[in-house]
Amino acid sequence: MFALLPSIGPWELIAILAVVLIIFGPGKLPEVGKSLGKTIREFRKASTETTEQLEEAVKGAEEEPAKK
Repeated sequence: MFALLPSIGPWELIAILAVVLIIFGPGKLPEVGKSLGKTIREFRKASTETTEQLEEAVKGAEEEPAKK
């Protein structure tokens, strides 16, 4: 997860979390975390499906010339 943000250090991450806590408050924080987790899960699923479709298309394209 943190590979996408290589320039963010621990202090910056703490500052971001503090701002999120101030904006949403401790009561809504679990709800925000849940929706963020759901969004990440859906993104990963879509990414995996797209990768699988591309691999199938490439495999099919490689097999076509071999059949001729």
